[in-house]
Amino acid sequence: ARPYLTSEIMEDYKFLFKVVLIGNAGVGKTCLVRRFTQGLFPPGQGATIGVDFLIKTVEVDGEKVKLQIWDTAGQERFRSITQSYYRSAHALILVYDISCQPTFDCLPDWLREIEQYASPKVLRALVGNKIDREDREIPTHIGEEFARRSDMYFVETSAKEADNVDKLFTEIAVRLTAEARATHARYSGRPSATGDSLPDLKEAAGDKGDHACCRML
Repeated sequence: ARPYLTSEIMEDYKFLFKVVLIGNAGVGKTCLVRRFTQGLFPPGQGATIGVDFLIKTVEVDGEKVKLQIWDTAGQERFRSITQSYYRSAHALILVYDISCQPTFDCLPDWLREIEQYASPKVLRALVGNKIDREDREIPTHIGEEFARRSDMYFVETSAKEADNVDKLFTEIAVRLTAEARATHARYSGRPSATGDSLPDLKEAAGDKGDHACCRML
């Protein structure tokens, strides 16, 4: 069933997009979402149970764009739940921890899930989080190369210091809006209350987790 949205959905807006964050537990997905939507960095943030979401409205070229940002659990026991959110996503943000090599090593496993469950038109982004840490294990150029080979938008962030967090989500909104305008003429008005008018879109782009990474903990 479609989840109930907050009263913010009563505002006028031009586009509504569903953005889903995925990746191993402990890479900072929840902190990225909270930093962007609430301006907060929650210390001692516990693991997400199942799926949660928050809403943020941004402006793109003077028009309101509403983002439903879905934060998914990284643990294997929630996999069947989180996979069900892939198909209706307009954008998938795959997050790893730049200070934890195993979270990067598991990226091919996550990509296989994307290929299996998501729309082939989904916008894909790769995010190296926690650049505030001094114990970096994955160089920036390695992340950039992985993203290039995988046709993903790439950025490094720090949810703690708010580095590039707004940039990440704003770029997602800009790319999705541009694609909607270019290819979906019927999307010139407000989306329906059921969300049935949401198109599948893609821009052709160029705290340490558990080290048993391929269990995706």
